[in-house]
Amino acid sequence: MTWSNLVQVVSQLRSPEGCPWDRKQTHGSLKRYLLEETYELFEAIDLNHANSIKDELGDVLLQVLLHAEIAREHGTFSIDDVITNLVEKLVRRHPHVFGEPSCKNATKIDTPEQVVTTWDAIKKTEQSSAQRISALDGVPHVFPALMRAEKIQKKAAKVGFDWEETTEVAEKVHEELAELQQAMETGIQDELEDELGDLLFATVNLSRFINVDPEFALQKATAKFTERFSLVEAYAKEEGACLKDLSLNQLNLLWDRAKDHLRKNPQV
Repeated sequence: MTWSNLVQVVSQLRSPEGCPWDRKQTHGSLKRYLLEETYELFEAIDLNHANSIKDELGDVLLQVLLHAEIAREHGTFSIDDVITNLVEKLVRRHPHVFGEPSCKNATKIDTPEQVVTTWDAIKKTEQSSAQRISALDGVPHVFPALMRAEKIQKKAAKVGFDWEETTEVAEKVHEELAELQQAMETGIQDELEDELGDLLFATVNLSRFINVDPEFALQKATAKFTERFSLVEAYAKEEGACLKDLSLNQLNLLWDRAKDHLRKNPQV
């Protein structure tokens, strides 16, 4: 099978003689499927299953081709235009790889950090960046909240609006936690929401300073809780007990037992 075979298959699916479901789709209706397929790819990568990664990459590629085919039908662009645009962008943003010999020497880059600096500098000269007014423009509002907060903070940092030391950020987290505790005493919902938001934002700042991705860190913590909780359920079932009938002390004992088991038997 070749690339042209795949493009033709997608085109046929969208044709009048094709699939009713595929013909019905629009850019808007496909958004949820692109998101779902992307998260399924994430999971396959986390599990390190080569066949699953291959399969999920195909599903993500299908979404790209469907969007491109819809655009072609409306006369706006085609998959060839998407590819051309991407190739030009990659070449333009990697002068140290694709530039003329003299350009490569002038743009000597030896570290990933230098690549990012060069990438950002070139990106600022492009039309889409030139149209931005604020230094914070360009971060999609539809990003997950933790991811958007981190992206916003990084953009602010690039123009010098940032903390200097990690200890300062940690102190800010403690400060926001104290303010949340004060709001909890009043019980005013708007204040609770504001202070919790400030605490989360400060925590994202701290994760950035210690070089930890907050989105993945929270996913990992949730997975860890799920694994331990499943063991607690299993232990309770072994004892013929129902979780809701156990005391907090009994639940804590089961929780500690689960933690100890997983510590001694780490997942491969």
